[in-house]
Amino acid sequence: MSASKKPPSLTEAILLATIARRFYVQGRSKLEIADEFGISRFKVARMLDTARESGLVRVEFSLPAPVDLALSDEVRAAYGLERALVLERSTEREPREVVRAKIGTLAARLLEEIATPSDVIGLSWARSVNAMTEAIRALPRCPIVQLCGVQAGMDMRGRSVETVSRVTSVSGGDAYPIFGPLVLPDRRTTETLRRQPGIAETFGQFRNLTKAVVSIGAWQPGESTVYDALDEAERAAIAARGATAEVAARLFDASGNALSTGLAHHVLAISHEELTAVPEVIALGYSKPKAAAVDAVLRSGMVTTLITDAAAAVPLLALAAKNPPR
Repeated sequence: MSASKKPPSLTEAILLATIARRFYVQGRSKLEIADEFGISRFKVARMLDTARESGLVRVEFSLPAPVDLALSDEVRAAYGLERALVLERSTEREPREVVRAKIGTLAARLLEEIATPSDVIGLSWARSVNAMTEAIRALPRCPIVQLCGVQAGMDMRGRSVETVSRVTSVSGGDAYPIFGPLVLPDRRTTETLRRQPGIAETFGQFRNLTKAVVSIGAWQPGESTVYDALDEAERAAIAARGATAEVAARLFDASGNALSTGLAHHVLAISHEELTAVPEVIALGYSKPKAAAVDAVLRSGMVTTLITDAAAAVPLLALAAKNPPR
């Protein structure tokens, strides 16, 4: 309410509250209310506005998850996404592992709601995807496909093979794991492993994927599984090519274009073309250091749903405002 307006009198407040109750609680239309009170529907609309502006009526949302509705809607609209789920701003002060668990829980709830028995679901390795699998309680019986190999040095609980196993133990569907490392020494070794029967069977499922859950990595230390698996010379060479983001060992520049580097020939992972062809891609990308990487991947047009936090969403919106995505 503006400073120049007086608060409504008692009788005015009662009338405003009565009309607001008809509209918000009883679900009556503005035309029905207008007929009952002998006024125009335009006056009803103005009275509803006054009831809100004066504080007499407050609109609140009680969502079944800790989601910032306004930020979620802004991010969704800015990038033309089907969905965006942004954790509440209060999580900005929480430890990263706590935020990761909440991101994973949101992803689990979404996947539980949208998965169907006809789906073929792909999972990339990532700590956030791993957190999602630990939070999943029910899924229809559908195949679960591993999208990339295992990072060397990870304990078994964090490996992508174990991630796929956990999900299929819940769904009862077939598992298609990749028993092989993420990064291999050369192209010949990669091609040899891809022809191994078990791995070849999994790679054959990539064209059947209907949904995929992936993590967005930034081309920085500690922000990408692939980055951390390479030596310093390879990291620098790829950075010099303009690498900004990584998804399932596939690289993107700041504009969302796929980057062709030598890396593509010595990783066990779904191809960029196969990943782009998946009808529904749920991407998990959070924290301020990953904002530019999330922006890059969203510009690719590959992602349909983003799950993130306010720490990434605020700079993400600034990037979208500065250079609007196509």
